[in-house]
Amino acid sequence: MIATALHIALGCVTLAVLLNLFRLFRGPTAPDRILALDTMLINAIAFIILFGILEASTVYFEAALLMAMVGFVGTVAYTKFLLRGDIVE
Repeated sequence: MIATALHIALGCVTLAVLLNLFRLFRGPTAPDRILALDTMLINAIAFIILFGILEASTVYFEAALLMAMVGFVGTVAYTKFLLRGDIVE
């Protein structure tokens, strides 16, 4: 029962990633593309966590945590560069 729910959730997250890719390539402005990258990172984290539950391994949860930390810093850096034109002041 839980395996079926996990496969359905993986399919939904995959669809969400495809829609994010569409917005990433089609986005008319840079902020749209930054939001698409950030949302794609969140979906990738969800995908890794779901796969970790399916495989019953804790390594995937640690990888998702590292991705979340690095992704947050990357999103802040992209936004700061877009607003000010310089990352380090």
